Amino acid sequence: MSANQILAGIDLGGTTITAGLGDLNGNILLQRSIPTLSENGPEDVLCRIASLIKNLADEVGYKPTALGIGIPGLVDPTLGKTLFLPNMHTQWRGVCVREILEKSLGYSVRILNDVRTATLGEMKFGLGKNVSNMVFFSLGTGIGGGIVIGGKLLLGPLGSAGEIGHQTILPNGPYCGCGNQGCLEALCSGPAIIAEGVRLFKSGQAPKLVHICANDISNVSPETMAQAAKEGDEAVSAGIYHIATLLGIGVANMVTSLHPELVVLGGGVSKMGDLLLVPVRKVVKQRVRMFPVDDVRIELSSVGEGAGLLGAIALADFKNLGVGTDELHL
Repeated sequence: MSANQILAGIDLGGTTITAGLGDLNGNILLQRSIPTLSENGPEDVLCRIASLIKNLADEVGYKPTALGIGIPGLVDPTLGKTLFLPNMHTQWRGVCVREILEKSLGYSVRILNDVRTATLGEMKFGLGKNVSNMVFFSLGTGIGGGIVIGGKLLLGPLGSAGEIGHQTILPNGPYCGCGNQGCLEALCSGPAIIAEGVRLFKSGQAPKLVHICANDISNVSPETMAQAAKEGDEAVSAGIYHIATLLGIGVANMVTSLHPELVVLGGGVSKMGDLLLVPVRKVVKQRVRMFPVDDVRIELSSVGEGAGLLGAIALADFKNLGVGTDELHL
């Protein structure tokens, strides 16, 4: 493998930075994670990102030709700076990420919202490969997404197109962190699922869950709830089914609006598998009435939580990002 084929990627999270070197065939040569430690400030985080990439390059013996970074929040891909990162200490308003890292590393740096970056990963290396129209749902602490139309990832003016977790599902539902009521994210994200598990745990309706969690309510998670449902906790199964039904409404809305060939459910919560997938598919068939949906595939991500890093590596190769484009074309 020649040096001009090596690209660097960063999946920047609120608690963890995952870095990797790879190629445009989806091969990851080396990957490593370190704590974000955002409380130390953006300059410290960016300094450690640069050091991490340099160390990886030294280990593989190649200098990357470019770096792509998926960033959790609102960013300006054109100017290469952050606008508002709600899950990072000080919220990173106006941090010139591209300028700082290009000065340190000596090669091109491109930034994009983390979920749009993960959509690139699914689009380039996952089930979305060779698919013209796709919607990607990232199910985790929040719910984000990405929209691919005609083989192009839609970005919008600030790379913020695809905030599908903030569509209203229940007009008088719980308040979301964005300030709206009844958002898909407020109803179906990881914390929403955990809240339902905690409710059932406290009410004595989930004996299997209590046992799996060793009678420690802090162990309630989407994973332990999925296990309890599979072991026969009927109340947990019903709770998950209700949440998956609401998720299905959100998916159905996107299918009706865009008629994609493919809908992909990714992110950590998607590990619940068929407990989510089966109800979602059922709801889409029930609610999408304007055209046949048999040709709309709804699947779990094939690259899983690796989509963010793979997408960052793909992002690094976009020569035109930063010249005012509002879409990315693979």
